[in-house]
Amino acid sequence: MGSFKITGGQKLSGEIHPQGAKNEALQILCAVLLTPEKVTIHKVPNIVDVNKLIDLLKDLGVEVNKIGAESYEFTAKSVKLDFFGTAEYTQKAASLRGSIMLLGPLLARFGKAMIPKPGGDKIGRRRLDTHFIGFQKLGAKFVFESEKNYYHIDASSLTGAYIHLDEASVTGTANIIMAASMAKGKTSIYNAACEPYIQQLCKMLVRMGAKIEGIGSNLLHIEGVKSLKGTEHTMLPDMIEIGSFIGLAAMTQSEITIKNAGIEHLGIIPETFQRLGIKMEFRGDDIFIPSQQRYEIETFIDGSIMTIADAIWPGFTPDLLSIVLVVATQAKGTVLVHQKMFESRLFFVDKLIDMGAQIILCDPHRATVIGLDRQINLRGISMTSPDIRAGVSLLIAALSADGESTIHNVEQIDRGYQDIDKRLNALGAKIERVAP
Repeated sequence: MGSFKITGGQKLSGEIHPQGAKNEALQILCAVLLTPEKVTIHKVPNIVDVNKLIDLLKDLGVEVNKIGAESYEFTAKSVKLDFFGTAEYTQKAASLRGSIMLLGPLLARFGKAMIPKPGGDKIGRRRLDTHFIGFQKLGAKFVFESEKNYYHIDASSLTGAYIHLDEASVTGTANIIMAASMAKGKTSIYNAACEPYIQQLCKMLVRMGAKIEGIGSNLLHIEGVKSLKGTEHTMLPDMIEIGSFIGLAAMTQSEITIKNAGIEHLGIIPETFQRLGIKMEFRGDDIFIPSQQRYEIETFIDGSIMTIADAIWPGFTPDLLSIVLVVATQAKGTVLVHQKMFESRLFFVDKLIDMGAQIILCDPHRATVIGLDRQINLRGISMTSPDIRAGVSLLIAALSADGESTIHNVEQIDRGYQDIDKRLNALGAKIERVAP
């Protein structure tokens, strides 16, 4: 496992550009399979999970040309369906949870697909029922081969249907949208996820010739078309990176400008960090965070303790709750962090407690943070990153701590954050990457 050695207590300063959105990229890259024509994509983040998916597309026969630092051309003219079921496909697809979104476009265009049970972060149970129930309602038939952990799907005759999702799953919604885009007749998806990622996917598909109404709402109407054409698409800035940088600036008392932040697509993310007492200014599409010696958590109007919880969009994204939790450790005041969607994402708080934070883990979903108000600094320790978001949260804690910290298993962080050590070092951080 690779490691970071971090010397804490450094104030950072300067400008940082967020990468393209990881969660959007995984959907958009899968969508190139919907057409034999060229699709050009810009702001593709150079991170492990995205690069794994690009490699998988190459193995499937997609022609991939890198035309810039963050730009690619994809042409899925000759897809190798016989690659399914091979040992190489099994290994690569199983190691990447985003590979589940290959199914929608493959079913739409070729009428069949197979995929091993995907992997991904160990952050709790993330079921796939939403995907498969949606495919079933469109007329697909699937079999789960439990001995090999393999899904086989036959969708030789997809037909539009009314689909009421049991949960507003982002990846499930994306998969069903892509499958329905070329199904016969009209599909209505109710309780659809409506995150900016989904809106971006829908807008891209419309440019490709799809007929989609209700974009941005939780009720989508899709009229299937016979074929889709090529297009050009640019990713949004990664909202999770932006939230991470806001938290980093506050914890390290740094003055940072987040450039081209796509503010109109951030929802209540800035407001949520402002409720923790973090000051920020919106300068055009940039976010300026001034250096703050102290910041104070708001209370509710009646004076009761603030609760910050995740929720489906336009609520607060679960991917930033760990950042909120870390930032609260040095605030003045108390906050209850309620992680509703995943039952294992708060299990990294023991590392923060070892660093000196005052946190009560109430249960797998809730933690109460009693802010230290900078009266006591966190202290550097050795720890291991359990998943992408917790890893970056621990990195932020280490950057604010006294002394030296070591974070092992930083490959987890690399899955979601592009060259994070180099980019933060350019702002004045002291992070040394140690090879395994």
